[in-house]
Amino acid sequence: MEKKDLAQEIVKSHVLYSLGAGLVPVPLLDIAAVSVVQLDMLKQLAKVYDEDFKESAGKGWISAITGSTMARMGASLVKTIPGIGSILGGVTMSVLSGASTYAIGQVFIWHFSTGGNFMDFNFEKAKEIYEREFETGKKVAKEMERTKETGTVKEDDVYTKLEKLANLKAKGVISEEDFNDQKKRLLANL
Repeated sequence: MEKKDLAQEIVKSHVLYSLGAGLVPVPLLDIAAVSVVQLDMLKQLAKVYDEDFKESAGKGWISAITGSTMARMGASLVKTIPGIGSILGGVTMSVLSGASTYAIGQVFIWHFSTGGNFMDFNFEKAKEIYEREFETGKKVAKEMERTKETGTVKEDDVYTKLEKLANLKAKGVISEEDFNDQKKRLLANL
């Protein structure tokens, strides 16, 4: 499997994690959960492209690319409205979280695949790519959410994803524990 294909699989799995993290019912805790998912994705992408990863730098780059978290906090704070707020805020935050994770992943795949590293990051170009990919990410996140809700996962898709997970584990991108956790989630959809 090529690096870009492997990287896209990492992004897709983290978009799914972000969809779940965005549903955390506690305002602001959802943002923290999504941030952890995004940092983990960045760490795994860096490993695929043989780049050193520093968590503090990763946090800074993600913040610089996504800009202020105020927009995400708005969806998060809607959850404080009794009743409908937690439902509406959760759905909105879930899709926005997935879209943001998708866009961040695309930025770093672009950067690393063009020979970039953490020392020569072009923030202006990264922001441009982020904005474009965020729009695509909304569609991707909504489709993934719909598939997750309806449980319409084809059996062949599960086996294909298991093979890709095994490949990620064999290359050392994910741990045995991550592999087993993700395998359980996939098999639960059969």
